Amino acid sequence: MDVVSTSGMAQDEDSSITTTAVLGQLNLDLPNPAGLVRSEWEVRYVTLLVFADLLIGMVAAGAALVLRFGLTADETYNRHYLWLTFALPPAWLLTLALNRAYEVRYLFLGTDEYERLFRAGIALTAALAVLSFTFDLRLARGYVVIAVPLATFTGACVRYIVRHRLHRKWAQGKQLRRVILVGHEQSVYQTSQQLARERYHGLGVVGACLPKVPLDRDVLPGLPPVYGSFDEVAYAVQLAEADTVIVLSCPELDGSALRRLAWKLERDDIDMMVASALVDVTGDRTTIRPAEGLPLLHIEHARLKGVSRVLKVIFDMSAALLGFVALLPVLLTVALLIKTTPGARGPVIFRQVRTGKDGRPFVMYKFRTMYRDAEARLAELRASNDCDGTLFKMRNDPRVTPLGRWLRKLSLDEMPQLINVLNGDMSLVGPRPPLPREAAEYPFDMRRRLVVKPGLTGLWQVSGRSDLSWEESIRLDLRYVDNWSFTMDLAILARTMFVVWRRAGAY
Repeated sequence: MDVVSTSGMAQDEDSSITTTAVLGQLNLDLPNPAGLVRSEWEVRYVTLLVFADLLIGMVAAGAALVLRFGLTADETYNRHYLWLTFALPPAWLLTLALNRAYEVRYLFLGTDEYERLFRAGIALTAALAVLSFTFDLRLARGYVVIAVPLATFTGACVRYIVRHRLHRKWAQGKQLRRVILVGHEQSVYQTSQQLARERYHGLGVVGACLPKVPLDRDVLPGLPPVYGSFDEVAYAVQLAEADTVIVLSCPELDGSALRRLAWKLERDDIDMMVASALVDVTGDRTTIRPAEGLPLLHIEHARLKGVSRVLKVIFDMSAALLGFVALLPVLLTVALLIKTTPGARGPVIFRQVRTGKDGRPFVMYKFRTMYRDAEARLAELRASNDCDGTLFKMRNDPRVTPLGRWLRKLSLDEMPQLINVLNGDMSLVGPRPPLPREAAEYPFDMRRRLVVKPGLTGLWQVSGRSDLSWEESIRLDLRYVDNWSFTMDLAILARTMFVVWRRAGAY
């Protein structure tokens, strides 16, 4: 890996660029266009959302007018609602803006964007109710009940599609933020490796600044190009044409040093991010509480109890019952196929003891996808495990029947677990339930998975399924447990349908 030196003296005779060459090519008085380029595509992204929301508001208002009053209703009576239909789209945009649904910091990733969209829907409904009561407008409830939920739901779908389109560009290496990492060598290496594995965040590491520029022969393999020391971050940004600086946790960069660095970067709209030592804590659990100019980061505890958890149980039961009734013809068809498949006949339902919430065992149900002697053949296949953890997975498991392979691709084998949800043993969304022998081998951190109910689907299933490493799967499960929200559950369920459709990582 190259070491690019920008210090006062050349670090080594083999260094690829000497101090004189670098400083001769750089002029910090000239603007760095990288930040402006990033801002341009972000503005285009937000503009697209604004026009989409305006169109959605128009369609929702028009649909509410037609569905509530019809095309042949009294024109005199409808005139007031015609004015409301014209006023609703800009009111919808204003409500979204007031709820900060267009701020870049809440877009692209996470559930904040969708939460603000739903808040806007609730706020608009409340505003219409207050106006109706205050001015005695006698606003038809059916009109509001159609228009606002339709705009909210359609807006969420459109934003998901637009975001997914952006994520596909990121996966292709397009429109990535060009990042300079600032920190100690080991921290820079670990962060760069993690960002290289996960491309959905839109961050592409192009270089690093270390406390001291190492010699070429001392550079850790896999480290991004080193452009200088902590004092030369501004030069590194210019040289690498970076638009973002991420400062990792290190004692040398205190509050005063960070403030001076921010001053150097603000002219060219170069973003500066400071990485916290906290692991997988989402923004809605953190609050800045200043005390005498000292910004204290307050961390809320995970939402493991309370009203929101009761609502989750109610939603799980209702959705599982509706899903079971709706899928009953499909379930009966799959059961018949399993029972009549030549050479693989046997029990339709596979029952297995799994570990649930707080370590309590329960019997989990699945459609049988393997031959009847599958458990007896497990020992001879242990050496062929494609998973790097305690979980056993094989891409071409010979114990899986041809019909079972098809069921797994479509995730139909998991559908009987709706009964587990109705029994209260599982949830629709949560970590996957481990076998008792797997749970017995869990270290302290991994036992955190057991403080919530296991789920049919979860964060790691929609992030790569069986293609993920064991360590990455556990990290995603722990992130879900500590940062759970109802909006996150809805987002995971929506992403599950897309993942099942793609059939990626299922075997």
